[in-house]
Amino acid sequence: MSVQRAKRRKLSEEFLPSQDNSTSQPDNHFDFADFENWTPHVICKYLTAKGFANEAQLFKKQEISGKVMDKLTEELLHKKIGVRVLGKRLELLQEFQNLKKLRDNARPKVFLDSLKVFNDPIHGHIEVHPLCVQIIDTPQFQRLRYIKQLGCSYLVFPGAAHNRFEHSLGVSHLAGILCRTLQERQQDLNITEKDILCVEIAGLCHDLGHGPFSHMFDQLFIPAVRPDSNWTHEKASMDMFDYLIEANQLKDVFAKYGLDAQDISFIKEQIAGPQEQHNKSWPYRGRTKDKSFLYEIVANKRNGIDVDKWDYFLRDCHNLGISSSFDCHRFMKFSRVIEVDGKKQICARDKEVGNLYDMFHTRNSLHRRAYQHKVNKIIESMLVEALVKANDHFLVKGKEGKMLKISEAIDDMVAYTNMTDDIILQIMRSDDPALAESRRILEMVQRRQLYKCIGQTQPPDGTFIDRNRVPEMKEEIIGAQETKDMDGVQLTADQLIIHIVDLNYGMGRKNPIDHMRFYSKANPQQAVVVRKGQVSQMLPERFAEQHIRVYCKRRDPEYINKAFECFQSWCDKKNYTVQKAGNVHDPELTPAKSGSQEDNRTPEKQKSRTRLSM
Repeated sequence: MSVQRAKRRKLSEEFLPSQDNSTSQPDNHFDFADFENWTPHVICKYLTAKGFANEAQLFKKQEISGKVMDKLTEELLHKKIGVRVLGKRLELLQEFQNLKKLRDNARPKVFLDSLKVFNDPIHGHIEVHPLCVQIIDTPQFQRLRYIKQLGCSYLVFPGAAHNRFEHSLGVSHLAGILCRTLQERQQDLNITEKDILCVEIAGLCHDLGHGPFSHMFDQLFIPAVRPDSNWTHEKASMDMFDYLIEANQLKDVFAKYGLDAQDISFIKEQIAGPQEQHNKSWPYRGRTKDKSFLYEIVANKRNGIDVDKWDYFLRDCHNLGISSSFDCHRFMKFSRVIEVDGKKQICARDKEVGNLYDMFHTRNSLHRRAYQHKVNKIIESMLVEALVKANDHFLVKGKEGKMLKISEAIDDMVAYTNMTDDIILQIMRSDDPALAESRRILEMVQRRQLYKCIGQTQPPDGTFIDRNRVPEMKEEIIGAQETKDMDGVQLTADQLIIHIVDLNYGMGRKNPIDHMRFYSKANPQQAVVVRKGQVSQMLPERFAEQHIRVYCKRRDPEYINKAFECFQSWCDKKNYTVQKAGNVHDPELTPAKSGSQEDNRTPEKQKSRTRLSM
């Protein structure tokens, strides 16, 4: 026996059991569950112990670590590392496969029968990781079954009955697909199974913090009762996620699947951004800068192109009966990560720019036709008014039995867990005299006795109105009564509601596509900007506009007519175009035919007919 062979046998006995190499089991000298973190020195020892002493030196010379070990191919072994003998290359590849098996055997195994399959109407049958299943089967997550995805839109569109629960499942599913697509296409990104699981959990839990009727609660109710608060539903999602883990004792379950405190921070950072600005160059703790692209999957703060939007576009369009031409699955197939300005970003193929414009067109259509629908928005206002009046009288039980106001529940996750859409039904079923006014408003909504939209206008030349000017605008409209010298009822400012509706592509007046980077087939490593003029001459010139809607809380015809007269006079002074309160945005778009009976009416009759039509 040669000295070299004797040394190999000694190392083999030291590091591995004396069994056949192809079936050997791990011992205490190698941590196979964590072989991705093996250093080149450990890799060298392992290969030497397995009978590849010469090849181990080549690996050491090239500083091959465990991060890339299972990604090596026969071509890389030959051309880059220098393993010239074909037989050795094939043996090494087989050894890498054995190493993966040892890794999988050493880790907690996710068996097929432990996966749950959900039949989703949008994505079909989706498999859910057992850790995600344990999160789903908690009261804190099940709460999302009772919060409508589109809030008050269900009271306008009968099909919009879907909830935050199924949306969260869909976001988790798409997040996993995108993450695995990048993992398979670009193995040099070193995306681990732990990374993918964290991204899936972030997608699952990103909406845990939504309150009753979704955005109505955080965008309208909380600002009305706590105007100095900087609370957001994203912050509540982080708080609820922490409470979910604590209340259901899931920390050990997270550890079972290899997730530690750093991974939990990574999950929360994907939902709400950096928790502490400890480092200006890289403020995140969960993952290092070389994995910056992972923060763009669930909630993309850079351009708004993320799986959260993709799911709610698909789901909302399906339930609202609105068509969408955006194809997120095609977009994912043409996505890749490229370094831009020192950070790795998710970029798209240049030919996908049209698909992205379709995505933002879908967003705009949903806002115009559903989210910002004039009836939907006034129902929101009436529900908020009812909740504001009930805030001091409707109490929710929190931690240690403490009774809290509705507005205080956001600071106590025990109380907040019980805050769902059914709060409206609880108020309506209550016989508390202090809630009588809230009940009256909610019954008006049920009976469809809504505040009346008297008109809509739009600031000219792309100017935008500050929402802080709403009280001043009310006084200006009311002031028109003096100039008109009208008799009868007199309007007051508290009888008017003004909505300033912003319609845009998600980034105010900016074009979000300008913040997206693309690559070409010829040069997939180079990220470039695709300007609007390079795509089509038929794309929008502006990416934001604003509408001003005025409602009258009094439903009496004389009040409605007077409010319309005042509104029209105010628009004339401002040089604003008066738009109809119905679906037609501008009466000039449908002029009366010449010689029609409409033309033969006297001005007084036409004016009377206009008032009645309002």
